[in-house]
Amino acid sequence: MNSVTRVSPIAASGEIDLFKVFRTIWRRRWIILAMGAVCAVAGAAIAYNITPVYEASTRLTPVALNQLDALNRTKIYSLPPGEALKRVGATLDSYNARLDFFRSRPDLIDAFQNEGQTVEQSFEDFNRDALSVVLADPKKGDLLSDFVGLKMRYEKGMNGAAILNDFVDYAIERERSQLSSDMQVILANRLAEVDKQLGSAVSEYQAGNESRIARLEEADAIRRAQLNDELKALRVQLRLRREARLAELDEAISVARSLGLNKPSTPSLMADEGSVNGNIIRTEVNGRPVPLYFMGTEVLEAERAALRKRTSDDFIEPRIGQIRKELILLSTNRKVEAIKARASEEAFLEGVEALRVERARLQAIDTQLQGLQLVNIDQRAVPSSKPVRPRKALIVLVALLGGLVLGTALALLRGAFKDYARQLRVLEIDGSAQRIMPEELAGQSPVRLGETHA
Repeated sequence: MNSVTRVSPIAASGEIDLFKVFRTIWRRRWIILAMGAVCAVAGAAIAYNITPVYEASTRLTPVALNQLDALNRTKIYSLPPGEALKRVGATLDSYNARLDFFRSRPDLIDAFQNEGQTVEQSFEDFNRDALSVVLADPKKGDLLSDFVGLKMRYEKGMNGAAILNDFVDYAIERERSQLSSDMQVILANRLAEVDKQLGSAVSEYQAGNESRIARLEEADAIRRAQLNDELKALRVQLRLRREARLAELDEAISVARSLGLNKPSTPSLMADEGSVNGNIIRTEVNGRPVPLYFMGTEVLEAERAALRKRTSDDFIEPRIGQIRKELILLSTNRKVEAIKARASEEAFLEGVEALRVERARLQAIDTQLQGLQLVNIDQRAVPSSKPVRPRKALIVLVALLGGLVLGTALALLRGAFKDYARQLRVLEIDGSAQRIMPEELAGQSPVRLGETHA
């Protein structure tokens, strides 16, 4: 009875006996080691059956400033080295750029395309699992504060390093081509703008020439009209003067006839002739001109006849000759002829020298950008000698630890079942002992009772 009272409290309590646990583990250590070994072997088998995956990486850094100096000095496009690196990095991370490169490589399609997959579906696997872009982290304090890295994971049998280098070259060339296209468009726009300004200058020059020619021709027309009016007025004046002279001659001829003066005479001569005949003619000497009738009828009639036969009086007035001279000079304006005879109007444009220089400079710009180095390939990809996965040692170690844990759990579970069964047997023995009669217990020896309890 005393031994039964000692066993029941221990079984009823929920406390864990660590010494008992360690003893159970130690007794069944071979089971634990065997389970660890089996799991380690299984892990090794799995690790060595997984297809090895290798990794190649490359790194791009900004180029020196002098590499982009020729591009920046064109004054139509500005591209700092850092911006060039970002553009190439964006192309490396571009979905379309990766898809175009994937389509151009049949070996990639064969490597990633499974049966029943389209090219786009196989590209999704390549884009998601194979390629990854690495950017500089300012928090890590790298010596290279600005770089773009690219990693590619590939299976054994694939030349991943060459594919990665080809993709980097493809991205750089693609960005260079895009930059060349942008420069061609910008250059064409600048040239069109300069040509438009030159065209405006030519149009302005032509309009100015037309206005100048119109002003010159208008001035010549006005001058010709003025000279013709003056010529007409002079001719009218000369005609009136001739008519007045004829009237004066008619009057003088009448007077001369009445005086009997056929020949030219003077008042003094007529006085002498009067004194000889006994006639006295009194004359008065003064400053007045001699009257015309003293010329005599013969002279006056001859002059009158000459005046009546005259058809033009232009030779009398010198101004008429000058007017005719000026009209002949005005018939042709040499300035207008010279302006109209100009073969190249651009040669006479003023204020367009800067536009011509700019146009010549723009035409000399090379937009093909052959040999332009956008980024510096600081590290080209090289084939990896060790796979990044599977990590065989880690897999075996994890499998070993898992086996040991599993073996320990099995050992403890086995020990717990055995302890539970032993306790059940003890309880059964105690129950049967309580049913023994007192007299029977008194007749039994302590040694037998102890053996029965055991």
